Amino acid sequence: MEQNQSKVQVLSSEETELRREVGLFGGISVLGGVMIGSGIFYIGGIVLQRSGMSPGLAMLVWIVGGLITLMSGICYAELGAMMPKAGGSYVYLREAYGERTAFMSGFSNFILGSSGSNAALAVAFSAAIASMMPQSIFAQSQWLQKGFAIAMIVLLTTINIFGIKLGSMVQSIFMVFKLLPIAAILLCGLFMGKEVPNLTSIPVEHVSIGQICGMVAFGVVATLWAYEGWTNLNSIAEEIKHPKKNIPLAILISIIGVTVLYVLFNFAVFRVLPADTIQQMIAEGNYYLGTAAANSLFGNAGGIIVGSAMMLAIFNSLNGCIMVFPRTYYAMAKDGAFFKGMATLHPRYKTPVNALLASAVVSIALVCARDLGQLTSLVAFCGMVFNGLTFYAVVRLRKKYPQMERPYKVWAYPFMVILICVIMVGLMVNTFMEDPITSLIGLLVPLVGLALHEFVIKKNQVVSLVAEEEV
Repeated sequence: MEQNQSKVQVLSSEETELRREVGLFGGISVLGGVMIGSGIFYIGGIVLQRSGMSPGLAMLVWIVGGLITLMSGICYAELGAMMPKAGGSYVYLREAYGERTAFMSGFSNFILGSSGSNAALAVAFSAAIASMMPQSIFAQSQWLQKGFAIAMIVLLTTINIFGIKLGSMVQSIFMVFKLLPIAAILLCGLFMGKEVPNLTSIPVEHVSIGQICGMVAFGVVATLWAYEGWTNLNSIAEEIKHPKKNIPLAILISIIGVTVLYVLFNFAVFRVLPADTIQQMIAEGNYYLGTAAANSLFGNAGGIIVGSAMMLAIFNSLNGCIMVFPRTYYAMAKDGAFFKGMATLHPRYKTPVNALLASAVVSIALVCARDLGQLTSLVAFCGMVFNGLTFYAVVRLRKKYPQMERPYKVWAYPFMVILICVIMVGLMVNTFMEDPITSLIGLLVPLVGLALHEFVIKKNQVVSLVAEEEV
């Protein structure tokens, strides 16, 4: 009993070797910076297509996607405020299910998931620059673009080694910068647009209620890609000022704010572009409705505005990802569940320097891989598995640690937790049915992690324990 109480005190304690230098706005910048990416200009077209070309139904889909994300974020808000420790979901999985499950999640992210996101964003940033100068040597050379992507990973890793305060400041500045062109398109579209979109929730083609529900579900999956990134703040929980208050606030403000932004931005697009223009674009496979709206509003300058917004958005997301992901590897190493050197902090800046460098090395290796998209898609299914387990960890930890202080609690518990878990299972089933082979292959990564844990990590733990007893 005393041992359990001692562990509760450690898990809920705000004491840390890291520096708590990220305030509420910094936390919002981390989440908003990662969530709001270049997808704002084209995912709306995909959502509209999946909604039967009904603007009203598309607006409803964006709201439903935001509500699902908010329910998910509320689970993370309880967990983060309860255990303000570096590592995010790794910590919650470890406490709820044990070290093996947590290690498989962390290892999958290290090898493909998180590192793959870094690599994909760096390549996308380079490609966005190339698209702005299509006739240049840079645009025509894949290796020059990859070299630039690698340089960006090195630059942002270096910045984040020099302290969480510097990395957070860069994140906040670029989030504001990227919102300026997006806000210009949104506001001008709302007030200068002359179209009156039909906001009834009835698709163009007459379909049954069941088919409409299917359209909504299919469209929501697309919106979840746009909302992706809301989990990242918990990874730097040990560097958040007043985490028991600021973590829940930052999560709620960010998700609600991004939901409102996406809904208004897409409505502004409908205010600018005629319905027949939108239908023709989507029929031709051109989903960049945001870009077309900017061109309609600002003429030739529209392309520059959109290009600038896309570059700033990708850069902002890349910096946020490089900042937060290595904290999980640091937390694993501190537990003795990963390579010991990953737990090393920079003597002056108190950042997990080796974890940052290791993350950069794997990300750079993935940039050099032939088919980055195929590599990162392999972990989509197992990523959903671990997300579902993290949501259910709220229930497990309430039973395991009933006496632990919970500054913030999930609303309508346990109904909301069960609902979001059911939704996640539904998405997993849908993903498996759409692409069973890739889903099964993706599960090989955590299985490799399990083998590594059993035959290497666990063996090293036993050796270390024996050595300590001998001393």
